[in-house]
Amino acid sequence: MNATALSLTPTTRILAWCLHLLIVGLLALTAVRAVADGRPHAGAVITVTVVCALVYAAGPLLPRIRRSRSAAAWWLVGVGACWLALLALSADGVWVAFPLYFLQLHLLPRRAGLLAVLATAVAAIAAFAAHQGSFSAPMAIGPALGAAVAVAVVWGYQALYRESEERRKLIEELTATRADLAAAQHTAGVLAERERLAREIHDTLAQGLTSIQLLLRAAERALPEAPGNAARHVDQARQAAVDNLAEARRFVAALTPPALEGTTLAGALERLCATTSARHRLTARFRLDGEPVPLPIAHEVALLRIAQSALANTVQHAGAETADVTLCHHRGRVALSVVDDGAGFAPDRLPAPDPESGGFGLAAMRARMHALGGTFTLDSAPGRGTSLTAELPLEPGTESSTDPRTDLRTDSRTEPHTAPRADSEPEADR
Repeated sequence: MNATALSLTPTTRILAWCLHLLIVGLLALTAVRAVADGRPHAGAVITVTVVCALVYAAGPLLPRIRRSRSAAAWWLVGVGACWLALLALSADGVWVAFPLYFLQLHLLPRRAGLLAVLATAVAAIAAFAAHQGSFSAPMAIGPALGAAVAVAVVWGYQALYRESEERRKLIEELTATRADLAAAQHTAGVLAERERLAREIHDTLAQGLTSIQLLLRAAERALPEAPGNAARHVDQARQAAVDNLAEARRFVAALTPPALEGTTLAGALERLCATTSARHRLTARFRLDGEPVPLPIAHEVALLRIAQSALANTVQHAGAETADVTLCHHRGRVALSVVDDGAGFAPDRLPAPDPESGGFGLAAMRARMHALGGTFTLDSAPGRGTSLTAELPLEPGTESSTDPRTDLRTDSRTEPHTAPRADSEPEADR
């Protein structure tokens, strides 16, 4: 393994410096003992020790040796040659074998490092036996045991390092994934809120403005001959503007629609029918079927908005005389149906939604039902009126009806009308 294969951390830097100091200390000890003992080759021992120290110092100092595997290997060969020369002159050179084991295991590939350690241990044992003039088992135990310890320590450290690197990469991937997930959730939240505001604006302000426009046109037509009727239409338009202002303030604050405050869904639908009948040339009738049960506020708001949109479409597009709104509680489900006797239309031939001409109401109805786990059905044809049904489970998590007519797929049979504002005027955006 190349010395540069492992990135240096504070711990590895400390270990490297300890290895450097150990080698320098052992070389210095060899030279000092040669002088202190008055050995005949003391001068040669000191010279070889200095050369060995200089060759070793070149490794940490020269960038090429630190960066190149081949240069590091040749440097290690040079250090080994100096050590062999020192070992030939002094038996004390055996001590330097131990730090050499670590160098060889770190700088060489796994198999080559093991072979180098074995060769170094054999050389140390043979040289020490030669200096002693005899061989015994204790002479082999020291270098062999040092080699075994070095192999175990270095290979164990390398295994721990690889495991640490794998964990670090996994943590980085997890961090990146969490960041991506957070960004995706933020984007989804922004889109969901944008969709909510779009539906609320469509089902409140847009519908109210359309109703005001229709009332003012009626007042304009009545002005020359019937100023009393014109004044009544203007008053209704003013009341519609007041209602829309209240709606705008409520949905910006994400509060309950004014039409549902202090009353039930059935009461709000009944008042919606009465308001529609009073403001437009349409007789809207409400009927309650079954025993009413408390509904989650989200269910009530969705059904109320759909009823508003459906009546708005009837006023604007259908040319109908009557419209029947029915709220039915039956077998753990609540259903809202709106049926008119107007001109009808071909659901599969509706134009695409357009910012200028509208056409977002059907998608808004379908989205409301889909978000609450409900179903939406639309049945219409030219010349035979329109019927739509929105059905919701009374308990969250209940599966939608399996009736194929109420399937929430996006085919042309599930395209509904749009909805007006809470208890005020209907809009015209099919």
